[in-house]
Amino acid sequence: MRFLRHATIAALLALPGTASAATAPTMPANPTAGHDDWWKQAVVYEIYPRSFADSNNDGIGDVPGITAHLDYLAALGVDAIWMTPMFPSPQADFGYDVADYDGVDPVYGTIADVDRLIATGKPRGVKLILDFVINHTSDQHPWFLASRSSRADPKRGWYIWRDAKAGGGAPNNWTSYFGGPAWKWDAKTRQYYYHIFYAEQPDVNWRNPAVQHAMYDAAEWWLKRGVYGYRLDAVDTMVERLDLKDNPPADGVDPYGQPNQKDVNKSNQPEEHVLLQGLRKMTDRYPGRVLIGETYPPDVADLVRHYGPTNNEIQLPMYLSLIGKEPLRASDLRTRIEAVETNPVGGWPCFALGNHDNPRVPSRLPLPEGAAASGATPDDMAKLTAALLLTVRGTPVLYYGEELGMVNTDPTRREDVQDRIGRTGWPREKGRDGERTPMQWNASVNAGFNTGAKPWLPVAADAATRNVASQMADPTSVLSFYRTLIAARRTNPALAGDYTTVAAANPQVLAYQRNAGGRTILVLLNFDGHAADVPLVTAAATRLGRTIIASRATATGSTVHLEPLGVFVAEVER
Repeated sequence: MRFLRHATIAALLALPGTASAATAPTMPANPTAGHDDWWKQAVVYEIYPRSFADSNNDGIGDVPGITAHLDYLAALGVDAIWMTPMFPSPQADFGYDVADYDGVDPVYGTIADVDRLIATGKPRGVKLILDFVINHTSDQHPWFLASRSSRADPKRGWYIWRDAKAGGGAPNNWTSYFGGPAWKWDAKTRQYYYHIFYAEQPDVNWRNPAVQHAMYDAAEWWLKRGVYGYRLDAVDTMVERLDLKDNPPADGVDPYGQPNQKDVNKSNQPEEHVLLQGLRKMTDRYPGRVLIGETYPPDVADLVRHYGPTNNEIQLPMYLSLIGKEPLRASDLRTRIEAVETNPVGGWPCFALGNHDNPRVPSRLPLPEGAAASGATPDDMAKLTAALLLTVRGTPVLYYGEELGMVNTDPTRREDVQDRIGRTGWPREKGRDGERTPMQWNASVNAGFNTGAKPWLPVAADAATRNVASQMADPTSVLSFYRTLIAARRTNPALAGDYTTVAAANPQVLAYQRNAGGRTILVLLNFDGHAADVPLVTAAATRLGRTIIASRATATGSTVHLEPLGVFVAEVER
């Protein structure tokens, strides 16, 4: 709590409309905050605006609700908010079906509210990054309405229209990621249009120079207003194979019961990179702006192509391949991290373990066998993964509530599902409602999300005890754990330095050092279900110094003992 001794709980849990530009955060400043590459030492925090804070008590979170909690975010040590889409939208996919890139949906507020968010964040060192839905628009976007109006309309070529194949039917066998075919018949103009997601989300034709110009302009519009960059949604689906060749089959079925395909022809096309270089060239005209990619690379070679051949595409393609249901294992993590560290273009690492499309970490990652018997809990998994994200070299992207160890609240009945993919795929696919429930601020009505209106999704059952107010007062909480490590990132030069694997032969413990400024930090993370002892000599250290944080770990003489899911982070001498 020492970093908050000059701030009151009331200030940090401010009700909507109470944030003041005069209130200063007490977290140490990001030492690179004024640099163009500030994002290298930043902590990025994803906010799902529907679920963060409801300022007008209508049951849906909004932009003013985010502004009202900027003091909390600054005190946590957040350097940038990535806000998922708040643009005008019919909400077929909760904002990822954009009807106007240059506006704000009334359910979230106004353009002036976004301007106020930017201005209020500035003295607190909290920048705003928007979500750029780059692959598709809403079918209610004026571009698509014009494109759909006539085959002769000038915007017809802004989307992907094709005749039925010989004998009738869709142009090819491509399926939608949200179930069913990826083609929708338009009776008026008697052609199909392509949609890799919902039919209400037609794919734009990035091969058309007019589309490129319009999309770059849409991105620049917000940069001029002070936005610091974009998270690029579904970036690998921007371009499809020109001849629309059928995809080959793959084993099994998808969550909607349709046969799987190898998506080699509807994603990851080489033209994508020319387009990303064009977007990067535009954003580079605005110093300090950054592009973050929604990327799930199967290997580092795939990650590297998103950086670009000369680091001229996406500065921060996220290494989202760590998001999965499989247990995290020290040996696998060691291999993956080292591969990112040695990527041939020198791209800066960017890691995330959760987001709005995947179950939350404590709900998704099972405790390793034997861990529960030792007393380990999902909170210990939350602390272990926090230590990984916040001490490895690179930019961490946190999901709101991750710092509390929030868990999924999944619907148990189809009629309660809000996310359409859950209704379509039930019961095999239950949708993404569980990871999108309201932020848990305190033990008051609706966990402080609003003042009493029914939230759009139910508040988690554990909100009365798992919330910001209660964890702020508990030095052993997940929130206190996050704050301690984020503060260390800002004050200890070693956590901005090199990454070196140590104790590489240990099958249980991921061990590494961070080195810079004449200081060395040793990080030991036990991903195993059994206790482990790590002699300092195997960790390339001679003597322990100050312990930064320890959880389920003790140091005795020349050995560190870690219980299952144990964490030990300390300065050492080599």
